[in-house]
Amino acid sequence: MNMNAIMKQAKQMQAQMMKIQEKLADERVEATVGGGMVTATFTGQGDIVGIKIDPEVINQEDKEMLEDLVVSAVNEGLKKSRELMSEKMGGITGALGAMGMGF
Repeated sequence: MNMNAIMKQAKQMQAQMMKIQEKLADERVEATVGGGMVTATFTGQGDIVGIKIDPEVINQEDKEMLEDLVVSAVNEGLKKSRELMSEKMGGITGALGAMGMGF
């Protein structure tokens, strides 16, 4: 493969990655923990866009449990968001690796 062809293919892949990243901003993943007591919603890029807490858990005596549930929901949502991003970007990064441009 000549250098011009490699550069052209790399630019195409970069454009594809940009499109995927734009789409990921519109996708949502949710993580629910505590049997539905806390739900965290994330974009496909990993930004948190919402937290829902069941009113039954809002009790001063259970403050530490609620904090733990929120942390757990956020961590699970981040994990799902990363998995979604990896899934969407996998084809492109795999192709770059095959070209000897592994990232």
